[in-house]
Amino acid sequence: MSNVEIRTVELTENMVRAIAKQAEAERDRRAKIIHAEAEFQASQTSSTRRRFSPAFRQPCNSAYLQTLAEIGAEQNSTVVFPMPIDIIKPFLN
Repeated sequence: MSNVEIRTVELTENMVRAIAKQAEAERDRRAKIIHAEAEFQASQTSSTRRRFSPAFRQPCNSAYLQTLAEIGAEQNSTVVFPMPIDIIKPFLN
């Protein structure tokens, strides 16, 4: 029986970048899964509230508000004015 011992492993710069890129992709994948699970739980909670409480009968706009928050978080010059479609409809014709 013989023993083999690895003392030093030298990786090329390309290999180091590839490993780092793979690790980053895995972190992004896990973050997206966690975010999707949280969105699902929030929609389930919202659905349950609307079913059992008259105060929550109106549709929940959490996805809409989340989009506005993401747009506002970026440093840009986008201005968003949410308006009911009833106000805009006469101008579309």
